[in-house]
Amino acid sequence: MKILGHERILELLLSLKAQSFLFTGPEGVGRRAVARWYAWQLNGEHYPDDYLEIAPETETKGGKKARKPQILLEQIAPREAGGENLLDWLSTHPRHRAKVAVIDGAHLLNEPAGNALLKILEEPPAYARIILITPSRELVLPTLASRSLEIAFGPLPLSILRQLSTDPEVLAYAEGAVGRVRWALEHPLEFQKLLARTEGVLESLVGPHSGAAQTQQALKALGELDHGLGYLARRLEGIFPPESPRRREALEALAQAQEALSAYTGEELTYTWLALRLWRLVNGQGNPARAGAQAS
Repeated sequence: MKILGHERILELLLSLKAQSFLFTGPEGVGRRAVARWYAWQLNGEHYPDDYLEIAPETETKGGKKARKPQILLEQIAPREAGGENLLDWLSTHPRHRAKVAVIDGAHLLNEPAGNALLKILEEPPAYARIILITPSRELVLPTLASRSLEIAFGPLPLSILRQLSTDPEVLAYAEGAVGRVRWALEHPLEFQKLLARTEGVLESLVGPHSGAAQTQQALKALGELDHGLGYLARRLEGIFPPESPRRREALEALAQAQEALSAYTGEELTYTWLALRLWRLVNGQGNPARAGAQAS
């Protein structure tokens, strides 16, 4: 199993005796791939026999899209009418050397699931290795983070990403994340659509024919794409100076809008509010809510 980059991390993992790890870093830099590589190092080519990944549930039991993806209690501990769970899975001995469980999205554990996982981390079976994956340590329950050894992943250098692609647009989009390179190469039409619609939003903010109405339409089109607003957040960082309060406010506005959309708050209202907020921040007109209050 080949891993691009992260040589120091791979070498370090083989020397550690810890049973629980906290893999932190940006999305797409290779945390999941390294988790699988670690299981492969422990158990060889048959590692899937003793490997379990737990990810947030994105649908309700009724089949509807969940308002907020979460890792639920029944995924960690047995519940009536529940399916496979971590505690039951760890209760049996491995077929090979060790059992490796990955909690992919440890920051999305709900409180009961987090408490159940804590009990496992306090006294894991000797053959268990548990890996928590999250963007940053601060997003995970402190009690879980304190019982896990953090392994921090950073963006990969261009020299490594160029082994997959030399396309400047792909490399700029990736920002050091090998997962983004692979996605762009595997979904070229979606990738070009993402670039074009993101440019449409930026043009509506700073172009010669910019305006909040144009921004609202451009945001709505971009929001139809998976991770569209997330990519816009990365591009917006280039519009403002690094320490600018407006930069922070723009990113906060995007995060609030994403949360509102995931909670099925009125789409039209959310995009209208976000467009006005971003346009006024980019064009130096301050807080629209405050401006509206002053006008009244």
